[in-house]
Amino acid sequence: MTASKPLRADARRNRARILAAAEEVFAERGPAASTQEVADRAGVAIGTIFRHFPTKRDLLAAIMKELRQRLIDKAEALLADGPPGTAFFDYFTFLVESSARVGTVAGLLADEGTAIQPGEQIAAFTQTFGTLLDAAREAGTVRPDVRLDEVMALVSAATQGALAGSWPDDLRRRTLALLLDALRPR
Repeated sequence: MTASKPLRADARRNRARILAAAEEVFAERGPAASTQEVADRAGVAIGTIFRHFPTKRDLLAAIMKELRQRLIDKAEALLADGPPGTAFFDYFTFLVESSARVGTVAGLLADEGTAIQPGEQIAAFTQTFGTLLDAAREAGTVRPDVRLDEVMALVSAATQGALAGSWPDDLRRRTLALLLDALRPR
């Protein structure tokens, strides 16, 4: 597959199905997941996976890239479609709830020896989250003294805690409620 030649419609659909299935399989099974399980879940032949992703590392890297883009797209959609305060808090919650999938894939990439380079996507993610925070502060739904680096540290701590501690749903909801309450004006 060359970068200059666009994929046919059926190949794009297969690629999307493979990535969705792989994300689910790796999140459920971790390093024990096989490419054959991904093929079965996606409803494609194993050769189709290898045409798109010659190695497991290539597949994991593609999943990570797609996950990052979805995080950015979600923030932009929330900002465009709703009240700024709600968008900020909804996004913070979404990030913590999505941490298991992102963390599993990131961990598998690290196990494969693939360094995860934040690059432009993480810069865009931070900028987008900063825009959500600014809008929420201006709307008066977030304390005016809350800074982006503090929010990013809280998100990072909460997502890592939820992932590493395998927090049950109830603990995650209660922890999020406490964190988000601390960001609201008094």
